[in-house]
Amino acid sequence: MQDIQALVNELVYKLRKRKIEGSDTSARLTVELLRSVISQQKMSENQAASLIEAVREVGVKLIAANPVELAVGNIVRRVLHIIREENLSLMAKSVQGMGIDDQHDNGVKDDDDVAKTLTRSPSLHSLLECLPDSANTFSNSKGKADKNASLKLKKNVLEAVNYLIEDIKICHEQIAEQALELIHQNEVVLTFGRSRTVKNFLLAATKKNRSFQVFVAEGAPKYQGHVLAKELAAKQIQTTLIADSAVFAIISRVNMVIVGVHAVMANGGVIGHVGLNMVALAAKRHAVPFVVLCPLYPNNPEVLLNEMRSPSELLDFGEFSDCMDHGIGSGAPLLHVANPAFDYVPPELVSLFITDMVGHNPSFIYQLISEHYSADDFNLQQHTVS
Repeated sequence: MQDIQALVNELVYKLRKRKIEGSDTSARLTVELLRSVISQQKMSENQAASLIEAVREVGVKLIAANPVELAVGNIVRRVLHIIREENLSLMAKSVQGMGIDDQHDNGVKDDDDVAKTLTRSPSLHSLLECLPDSANTFSNSKGKADKNASLKLKKNVLEAVNYLIEDIKICHEQIAEQALELIHQNEVVLTFGRSRTVKNFLLAATKKNRSFQVFVAEGAPKYQGHVLAKELAAKQIQTTLIADSAVFAIISRVNMVIVGVHAVMANGGVIGHVGLNMVALAAKRHAVPFVVLCPLYPNNPEVLLNEMRSPSELLDFGEFSDCMDHGIGSGAPLLHVANPAFDYVPPELVSLFITDMVGHNPSFIYQLISEHYSADDFNLQQHTVS
């Protein structure tokens, strides 16, 4: 058996030292680790609560290692939701088997009434607590833990987690499959910086000899757009590299803006590379659709943060050392350098989300949050379920 603590320490180290490139890689490594945690979790009287506590404990450590990598926290909450949903499903089946449901006037049972009975419970959180024997569907008449139900819960959770891992592995391909429906012959597309998802999407659009032009804003200060421009040109796509400051000058010639982002918020806004909001404003001003390509790992809208990167990305310390002297009493002027990593783009500037499942309007993201996450897991620091 693998040493879970060693696996946790290894991933914490990678996250802290920024040795993982791409949110999708962080998401995959996180869910694979949580799968190991779940598979090695020992049997307990309340198996669902035990699994939730174990996943939360590991999740808090991973998030603390790199709070900016929001995909990690999203995957932890997604797995917690899977445990709750599988637990609720088993409870519903158990209630049906025991004949605990409402009766119609003619005495015929209605399966929908079972679901209604469970939904009337105060919350999923309370369903996972140790309830009285008369209500605890995971206990037998003697109050002993139902071992078969616990084994079934773990099996179902692991199957669902495996499906999630496969979804993460193929999400970029599923997004790219929608390219031909969005990009048409002789259109002009603008993108910003470098995104592997955008690259695959644009390459997929060249199938069936479809020809189009791409403007790539360079994405200062790291200038990853230079790399993307070379990659597209190497694939025989007509590509033009422009400075970020030229976006407003070029946007009137563009049919569509297609970008990748760091994270999607529950309100339909996005967090992306610094400068992205300028691109979104230019698109809005000229009525150009602003399309976001993203796997579905939406965030709680309260999770808004930024990261200040090294000033060396903007200035040469040797050239500017005289005006960046922070010595006390030296009399030298102080030059402060602000180098934020991210921009927030509000939902009103986003036209469409292209996900690994289907396209969505920004207003629909909140509905997806409720389908994939539980409110009880938004704050992972809260007390675990007993």
